[in-house]
Amino acid sequence: MASDKMTVRPKIGLLGGSFNPIHIAHIELALSALKQLPLEHVELLPAGQPWQKDTLSVSREHRLAMLKIAAEDNPKILFNTMEIERDGPTYTVDTVRQLDKNIDYFWLMGTDQLQNFTTWNGWQEIMQTLTLVIAKRPDYSSEIPQAMLDAQVPGKEIIQIFFDEMDISSTEVRQRLANNEDVSDYVHPEVIQYINEHHLYKN
Repeated sequence: MASDKMTVRPKIGLLGGSFNPIHIAHIELALSALKQLPLEHVELLPAGQPWQKDTLSVSREHRLAMLKIAAEDNPKILFNTMEIERDGPTYTVDTVRQLDKNIDYFWLMGTDQLQNFTTWNGWQEIMQTLTLVIAKRPDYSSEIPQAMLDAQVPGKEIIQIFFDEMDISSTEVRQRLANNEDVSDYVHPEVIQYINEHHLYKN
């Protein structure tokens, strides 16, 4: 007899970013999502050429290598090279169109991105395709803009998760590295070793 039970669709988290360099708040956000949501795993999705940022100072290869080092202790944190392999500016909407239609994806982002989300290309399409998961970042409001509330579709409502706010940014890490300051509280020790070996972020 054929089972009439619906096939359970896999649920996967996506965490995009330039990861320039990856720091502990990125990993903690992925771990928080894994604890609070029924995700099989989280994929880190490094951007090739983020359209809202100046040209990145460190190559794709170095950023991907650091990301692999930072994630290797966590079997449920994987990486996805879809964006980093695509030429031209990285737009999330292009990534969304490439995703497997048989998987439910959850897009993790901080409240810093939430406040400018409606400036993203195709933001309504992104909201209709993925479930947005918001984590609080210091100094940014977690209030969801009205336009986003109005654009929600059933089954893809915005989720807010608890996240110990960490006042860390890649910009600050780069500045500290350029000034030869200690970043051991912010960056995985083997990533620091990689940065030093390859003389990254030095003036």
